[in-house]
Amino acid sequence: VPILILVVIAIPSFRLLYLQRDIPQPDMTIKIIGNAGWNWTYEYPDLGVDAEGTANVSFTAVLKEEAKDLDIAREEGVPYLLATDVPVVVPVGKVVKTIITSDPEGIIHAWTIPAFGMKIDAIPGRLNEDWFQAMQEGVYYGQCSELCGKDHAYMPIELHVVSEADFNAWAEKAKTASIEEARDYLFAMLKAKGQLAQK
Repeated sequence: VPILILVVIAIPSFRLLYLQRDIPQPDMTIKIIGNAGWNWTYEYPDLGVDAEGTANVSFTAVLKEEAKDLDIAREEGVPYLLATDVPVVVPVGKVVKTIITSDPEGIIHAWTIPAFGMKIDAIPGRLNEDWFQAMQEGVYYGQCSELCGKDHAYMPIELHVVSEADFNAWAEKAKTASIEEARDYLFAMLKAKGQLAQK
């Protein structure tokens, strides 16, 4: 009887596993690199690359200082151990393909956003792929969910889903100025619209 139950469960599971790995035609791609310094580097190759093939828009996101202390995080209105100094930004409704790896001399991490049902390993020397399509604007958080070392608990993910117009404005600023200026510009736009209470 237990074997029959497993067979009955397995038959639809194989189809679901196949469909889960079937990546639709993406609207954009983000390369995500887990670093040995317990932080994440993000690259946007669709926003242009230089002569050496390096993305024009790339940045490393680290745990925000205010999020390291519970009392300060509450006072500042940021989620404890989840807010980053620079967030990932994507447009709403777009299929985003993620290419995920770890730096060559690094360790295994796992890029995880529970709200998207995503958890995929970042392995040195290997490229993993996944995708998501956020259908609602907002801020989504995650963390490395692999026991990757002493600062495992301080490796958050902060992702902002914004309108396509706001994304394009952020991307243009990121290409022509700096990622910090692009971040501040985006937050100012979202605050003006009442979509960002505090940052």
